[in-house]
Amino acid sequence: MTGDFNIRDNNWDPNYPHYSIHTKDLLTLAESLGLDLSPPLNPNPTRFADNLHDTNSVIDLVFINPNNLVFGQHSLHPELYRPLDHVPLIIEVGISETNIDNSFWSICKDSEEEKNFIKAITDNILALDTTNITSKENLETIVQ
Repeated sequence: MTGDFNIRDNNWDPNYPHYSIHTKDLLTLAESLGLDLSPPLNPNPTRFADNLHDTNSVIDLVFINPNNLVFGQHSLHPELYRPLDHVPLIIEVGISETNIDNSFWSICKDSEEEKNFIKAITDNILALDTTNITSKENLETIVQ
């Protein structure tokens, strides 16, 4: 889970002296999804102020599943932020070198086999007894 959360907080921005009331809600949500805050390899501001009254801030965050070895840590690339005011966050995704063989069955479009398959499905749907659909459970039984 990543994005611009617009929450300034000392938990992820040591230059910001305050704690936000929204931090607890964000961390609770992340925890409910099995995610932890991922600190960047190179901590820096993630948003650069576009006026003299604001300061640069850390509001773009990354949360990852700590047990998922596919996602590594992320890094910030402040040299790439222009023309936007946010810094790109780049995360490493491990891709296995294992070759995965896939096979599947298919029916040629407009073939006799396709026509027979569609007819069989249509006949089965038309044969369903729908007179006793009085609840979701009855519907599930009929569909099964």
